[in-house]
Order: sequence, then C-alpha cells, then structure tokens
Amino acid sequence: MARSDRAGGVGPRRALRISIAVAAGLIVVVAAAFLVWTRVARYDAFPEAVAAAGERNPDGWYVFEPAEPAGVGFAFYPGALVDPAAYAPLMAALAERGVLAVIVPMPLDLAFLGVGRAADVIAAFPGVRAWAVGGHSLGGAMAAEFARANPSAVAALALLASYPAESADLSGLPLSVVSLYGSRDGLPPETFESSLARLPPDARLVRIEGGNHAQFGYYGPQKGDGVPTASREAQQAVTLDAIADLVLSMHR
Repeated sequence: MARSDRAGGVGPRRALRISIAVAAGLIVVVAAAFLVWTRVARYDAFPEAVAAAGERNPDGWYVFEPAEPAGVGFAFYPGALVDPAAYAPLMAALAERGVLAVIVPMPLDLAFLGVGRAADVIAAFPGVRAWAVGGHSLGGAMAAEFARANPSAVAALALLASYPAESADLSGLPLSVVSLYGSRDGLPPETFESSLARLPPDARLVRIEGGNHAQFGYYGPQKGDGVPTASREAQQAVTLDAIADLVLSMHR
C-alpha cells in the first residue's frame, strides 16, 4: 500500500504541505485584495485641506502648533478610509485658539489598527499639561477605547459622529466628554443618544441641525450618509467651538 501511495497517490505529508501552501496563497490573495480595497475606497481630502495640512512631521503626524499655547493638547484620530489631511482646517483653527492639535494618521486609514498611537503623541510633548483625545466616526470609537484604557493620560474626549463600542463603558471615568452629530447623519439620532449611557454622567451631546457625517471633515460625499441642509462651514464652526470649550477647560 505504501508503495502504491508513492507511485500514484498523495501521501499524508505531501497533502499537508499542499494544504499549507494553498492556505498561505489564499491569505496572500485576501490580504492583497484588502489592501487594494482600502486604497480604492479611500476618501481623498479637498485641495484646500491638503494645503492647510502641510507636511507631516518626522513621526508621520500633522502637528498644528499654537502661536500662544494654552498648555493643552488634542490628539485626533481620523475616520475610516478618510485622508487624514481632511481634518486639517479644523485642527488648524483649533490651534488658533491655543491648543496643540495633532492629527494621527492610522495604518491603512483604519484606526482600529493603531488604537494606542496617541500615547506616542502625548510622550512627544511633555510640556503639555493636559491632553484630550477624539476622532471622527471609527476614529472616535478608537479614541474612546484609548481613553478607557489610559484614564490617567487623558482628561477629555471629543466624539464626532461617533460613540464608544457597546463593550466600552466609560461612565465611571473622570473624563469630560462632548459628543457631536449631525441631524442628517446616515445613522439615526438614537444611536448617539443611547451611547450616553456608556459615557460619564455630565457628557454633553450636541446635535448639529442640518449637519451630516462627512462634513466633520473636508472630503466628498460618503456612502450611506444623509444630504446636509447646513453648510460645511456652519457645521465646522459648531464643532470647533465645542472642542475648544472642552479642551481649554481641562484640568489635570
């Protein structure tokens, strides 16, 4: 029987090697397809946002230094598959209020692949007395996860069209929180309202009338989003005021 296997059949060891090779090949194909998808599905920033972003620093971040520092910082996680530069106008305006604002690009533009990256930002600026983290959509959810895992490092959290995962309970943390959403977001208002149960009792929920999901950044229409009735500039102005009030009132 063994002679027959060697002559015309496939032995168990060879079959195992073939199976491993096929599995490895499939993994490579799937990984390549996923990588291509993240590039094809990416939302590019508008030219004015790219201009406002300038060059990344040596760590790969977009850093907006205030002319008159207030001693507070804000680390921002971009939304899924959104060019990080799309948030440059908002962060540049925040820096004009005295806040050190840092956009933290993510691997493949997916914040769940870089949840802990705010720690490097915080460590790089030891002169900042208090830090807030925040983000848009998936970026906000991952910023909330960072705040949950690092309560001693973060004093405030800003969520833009975002909310903590159902498994992430931040309600008992000494954390100041503002959560903003547009009334024309593709997600129902109840999604954001119900998330307050997982946030500290004094968390502030801000509904932007006529705003939508994509207008928290400077990029084009987003799949599944609602059509806004407020201008991008109006939505950005409300967002800027809310984040600035949150961050500038931090005490740590």
